Amino acid sequence: MADRTRSSRDGRGQTGPLPALAATMVVGAALALYASSLYGAFPEPADPRVAEPTLQRAVDALATDGVVRPGDLADARSTAPDGYDAAFVLATDDDRWRVGPASPPDAASATRPVAVRVAPGVVVTGRLRVVVWR
Repeated sequence: MADRTRSSRDGRGQTGPLPALAATMVVGAALALYASSLYGAFPEPADPRVAEPTLQRAVDALATDGVVRPGDLADARSTAPDGYDAAFVLATDDDRWRVGPASPPDAASATRPVAVRVAPGVVVTGRLRVVVWR
């Protein structure tokens, strides 16, 4: 009787190598699928290399004879890279103009001093700031 019990225990809890390998592959594939689904759940860090070229394109689009007119600020939206959102802020000591949606706190940004025409014949120093994010 002892032999019968012993032989029945030898087969318990064991599996062949192929089913064990298949189960390991299934678990690995499930983890990979789960990890890839989480990838889109977290925001991507801002790419600072995008803000500076966007600022340059915005200045090129807005500055006529080196002077930016606040009324033309909406034209800068076309300079945002494909797949990115952008906000453009033109500020002087007395005024501030903004075009674009609210930006997240971790968005990439770049700023440059520009000449701003605030009235006919009146040009003051201001700053153009571009904020870019996905």
